[in-house]
Amino acid sequence: QLADDWRREKLLVLREMICSSGPDLSEFIKYKMLAYGAPDAENTDAEALFHLNAQKSYVSLYVGDIQKIDPDGKLLTGLDMGKGCIRFKKTTKIEDTQIDAFIANAVELWRRGEDVSC
Repeated sequence: QLADDWRREKLLVLREMICSSGPDLSEFIKYKMLAYGAPDAENTDAEALFHLNAQKSYVSLYVGDIQKIDPDGKLLTGLDMGKGCIRFKKTTKIEDTQIDAFIANAVELWRRGEDVSC
């Protein structure tokens, strides 16, 4: 339901990366955000692997604990982030980042049953 602006464009790019890395992930709404998790996660209280949200000045990808997914920090160099949130501002060029490798790594860890949550 986003206006057709830069936030929608970035959100759709991130959504496609998530869907490509985890085609078996279910897409649903949780906490008023797009969420991605186990195929039946929308019907349970299970934690989602990813959440996507658009704020006024950035699009955010919530991923649990970044350190568990990228311990050496090499995949997210140059990105604005918190403990479990990666922020993409208007000037961030997603194609110049390694966020796709980060997402793929998160999906792989999750599939192996490793804890990537906060």
